[in-house]
Amino acid sequence: MSFRFCLDLSVEQERVLSRHVGAARFAFNQTLRLHHNARAIAGPGTSRVPWTGIDLINAFNRWKRSADAGRRFLVGTDRTARVEATGLVWRDQVSAQVFEEGAVDLGRALKAWNESRTGARTGPRVGFPRFKKKNPTGGSFRIRNKPHGGRAGIRVGDGDRRRSVSLPKIGTLRVREDTRRLRRMIATGRARILSVTVSRGANRWWISITVEAADLHPAHRHTTCAVHSLERRGADQDIMPTMPSAQVGQGWVGVDRGLHALVVAGELDGTEVLRVDNPRTFRRGLPRLRRLSKVVSRKKKGSKNRREVVVRLARQHARIRNRRRHVLHQVSNQLVKNHARLVLEDLNITGMTANPRLSSAISDAAWGELARQISYKQRWRAGKVMIADRWFPSSKTCSSCGALRKVLTLKERTFECGHCGHVMDRDLNAAVNLAAWAENHTPTVEDGAGRGVARAGDRQAAGPVVNAYRQDTPTRCDAQRHNGKDLDDVGTDRQTRPRPDGWTPEKGGVRPAIGLVEHAVVCK
Repeated sequence: MSFRFCLDLSVEQERVLSRHVGAARFAFNQTLRLHHNARAIAGPGTSRVPWTGIDLINAFNRWKRSADAGRRFLVGTDRTARVEATGLVWRDQVSAQVFEEGAVDLGRALKAWNESRTGARTGPRVGFPRFKKKNPTGGSFRIRNKPHGGRAGIRVGDGDRRRSVSLPKIGTLRVREDTRRLRRMIATGRARILSVTVSRGANRWWISITVEAADLHPAHRHTTCAVHSLERRGADQDIMPTMPSAQVGQGWVGVDRGLHALVVAGELDGTEVLRVDNPRTFRRGLPRLRRLSKVVSRKKKGSKNRREVVVRLARQHARIRNRRRHVLHQVSNQLVKNHARLVLEDLNITGMTANPRLSSAISDAAWGELARQISYKQRWRAGKVMIADRWFPSSKTCSSCGALRKVLTLKERTFECGHCGHVMDRDLNAAVNLAAWAENHTPTVEDGAGRGVARAGDRQAAGPVVNAYRQDTPTRCDAQRHNGKDLDDVGTDRQTRPRPDGWTPEKGGVRPAIGLVEHAVVCK
């Protein structure tokens, strides 16, 4: 885990940190240049091309002491000149770990590119590393925690300055926030500092302290033993036990993410436990963004006035990002603290952002970031998070009778069932259906092999399919252009495959519809 603090620096300290940021960028670019040169002359009898972080560090260390990094001409009294290799003359002004971590970052980037190229890495394609450029409002460097003289190289609250962080070769830096929680964890042995990352923002400096910490206290985890102990303690002391409500009720809670309401959480019985309106931070800050962008475009490139306005524009972007992040952390904390079992919906966010009318609002809502925060925070508290199937029609299904509506537009905010007459808020109805889906997909008994068996009569007893494979035979009339495979088919023929009942634009149905139209045009 990491602790992030805002630094309170002097002018001299800002210069020192800026020098370290530039050194990290220089090390990354130089190791990338050495890698390019080694690949260009690679052949029999030549030295190996550095790919890993260790090889890149060794290559950079050899280069920084050579004449290629720096040299000077010396003329003797007899008027004879000779060349002396000085190496990188300013390398002693920064910490040597900054150079090493820059080479390690390049090694990770090369590994990611190679794995993505060979197919060993899933997800979007990773490109080849590129040279970094100077950025007056960005950049960072990393330092590992190495002991020096029996003391830790990185110390928090050293001496009588509690709100401070001490770094090797840099000194003591003041921070604005209180460091008491981190200092107590380190003093009691519940945390150990691994490294720090100093980053530059819009007129602010931040430090992230990465620590190896123990698990949360049992009183803060969703465990049955902690509930019983707290109940016994409350009964013995004749007081009410102070414990989260999630440790009392262990039912599934569905979390529906939307644009009108950012989050609506509901239980299986239809009780709404949380509703958070969408703050729309980007829309609120858009007028100032437009005004500052116009001012930047009017300034002359390379001028001092342009640099000042660029900083103001970056501060506005940072303000919008911080407001959004603050709301997401508040919502995720409230969900994981009060509920032990949550179920989210698998949304095709990439497909939904293809809609030009909703792409800005969907990006502003940050559904993916909210799901990421809920996932790792629930793991901290030993809770459970289940992901519902993408094609499960949570919004179109009646939570009372289970009837399915064929058409449900985005502007209809109230769900009305034509079969039983049930009327409920659209988002709450989806949240209740998600809770029911998780209840039906929860293993209730175990077979002889120790595997969980879901409730009887469930078509998707094992949950969403995770071992689906693409077919190897052509299914489209233009399959020769795709090497005999259809990139959108999963073992079925597009011409005869029916559209899922849960197909809806709010789950990313734009891309499948475009694919059907393209297929019809090509086959025609």
